[in-house]
Amino acid sequence: MKKTAKFFFQLAILIVIYQTGNLVTNYLHLQIPGNVIGIVILLLMLLSGLIKVEQIQLASEFLLKHLGFFFIPISVGLMTLGATFMKVGWILLLILFISAFIGIVIAGKTTQTVMARNHKENVNHHDHAL
Repeated sequence: MKKTAKFFFQLAILIVIYQTGNLVTNYLHLQIPGNVIGIVILLLMLLSGLIKVEQIQLASEFLLKHLGFFFIPISVGLMTLGATFMKVGWILLLILFISAFIGIVIAGKTTQTVMARNHKENVNHHDHAL
């Protein structure tokens, strides 16, 4: 029972942050979806220490575990847009390839930077140990 209450409390925290993102988007008339603003708010709260990972971990793990399930309505909705995809599908495909390429390059450069930094720290640590 205690774990269930903890889960729903953590879920409520995530829902409040999500709804805050929606309110910010509506109030400021932003062209960014409210859920994206909510994710940014959550990130800022985690980085600042206002929220600890442990305070949302149980609900977050559950939601991530079932993430694929949340894409079913989107997939079904896309099936009704066949004519649109036939007209502008190549543009969407081009955008997907470009964004994937950018993501791969950024991930690769980030990984190389982190690996180089770790290697440098290991070399410095090894030099000091001698």
